Amino acid sequence: MTGGKGGRGGGTRPPILVLVLAGAFLLLVVSLLIGSFTTPEFPPYPLTAAPVPSTAVGDSLVGPSTYTLDASQGDAWRRFHFGRNAVVDSGPWDIAFRRNKVIAAPGAGVADLGSVTFDSIAELPADGYAATTFGADTVNRGVGRWYAYSMLSHLLTSKRHVYAVRTVDGRFAKLEILAYYCRDVGAACYTFRYAFQGDGSRRVGGGGGGLTNATRPRTIASPGARTERPRRLLVGRQDLEHSRPANGTDTF
Repeated sequence: MTGGKGGRGGGTRPPILVLVLAGAFLLLVVSLLIGSFTTPEFPPYPLTAAPVPSTAVGDSLVGPSTYTLDASQGDAWRRFHFGRNAVVDSGPWDIAFRRNKVIAAPGAGVADLGSVTFDSIAELPADGYAATTFGADTVNRGVGRWYAYSMLSHLLTSKRHVYAVRTVDGRFAKLEILAYYCRDVGAACYTFRYAFQGDGSRRVGGGGGGLTNATRPRTIASPGARTERPRRLLVGRQDLEHSRPANGTDTF
């Protein structure tokens, strides 16, 4: 009897675990195939050219302004200075971008204000700002998860949270990441909008918004303003990876 029961238990029907694993593998293959043929529609944001010469904004309220920059190099941070309204290669800076990472400068901090409208934020908090942890995997937990990653398309999309930034010199800005792709670069092309208060107070507009006395960044001319599909775009896991510095730590 025991042998008969054992024979019936070991029939030709595959175990449930095998079926589950086979289904999971099939879903993974389908996801990878769909992702390999998926390309985002480019938002109509051309790269921004910094003002020449780049001048400090002083104690004025700047913004809302929109800026687009190329952060696709895996071994180089693109540093942005609110007070100069531009990307900077040397000197003080406030935030930096590299692939899918966004950080604040040493001594600065970022606070996630959540899924709120940009214009609804009139005054920023006095505390609660996360500092950047520098090392082999440099990260700022205040803005580290600014994106949603699709396992189906392998594309990154902004959660459209608003972030408060406290700069090294104690001034404040509000920031919203609008897009991670653009026509000129493809992936890791950030478009963000911000308002920066140069007088040291925490008021950054809201309601009617803020006017700027500084020159707004100008954009590099790009034909057409409509959303269009890219000619060629590298997406996928590289959106979530970047090269590590040779010495294992980031230097600024």
